Amino acid sequence: MSDANAQALVVEDARIVISLEGDFLRPLSVDLGEFRDQPTVVSDPFDLRCYTTNRFIRSVDTYRGVLLKDLILKAGLRPEPPGEFKRTVFMAVAQDGYVVTFSWHELFNTPVGERVIVAYECGGRTITSEEGAPILFSGADILPAPRHVKRLARIVARVLTV
Repeated sequence: MSDANAQALVVEDARIVISLEGDFLRPLSVDLGEFRDQPTVVSDPFDLRCYTTNRFIRSVDTYRGVLLKDLILKAGLRPEPPGEFKRTVFMAVAQDGYVVTFSWHELFNTPVGERVIVAYECGGRTITSEEGAPILFSGADILPAPRHVKRLARIVARVLTV
């Protein structure tokens, strides 16, 4: 790939937008270009395996990205009525409609939240849209495949009612 083509891919991928919508205080859209200006985390390498068969899919190098909970905090959760935000469920939705869920407690009150990232690099190299950028990855899961979301399009927040 020529340098010009590589630069064009970086510019194109910087325009990839993830929207945060639903029961947020400030619904917003964030493009991958903005991720480089935020605190980042790096995952451990792992083997991607199928949840139902435990079949090896591929080895994945380290991911670099931003914590999902940092994106959620940027959009804000409603403070009133008190404690309502603790009933929030977050749905990570891929461009193809694949959906995975996280609860507020899981992200903000367990170690899981320190390992759920929206990745823009793998092995020190920018992930292109053709490779599935952005990728949501839950590094604390026993088998990572079910919550390994390629082409993340949006995060939807919903406060559950009982």
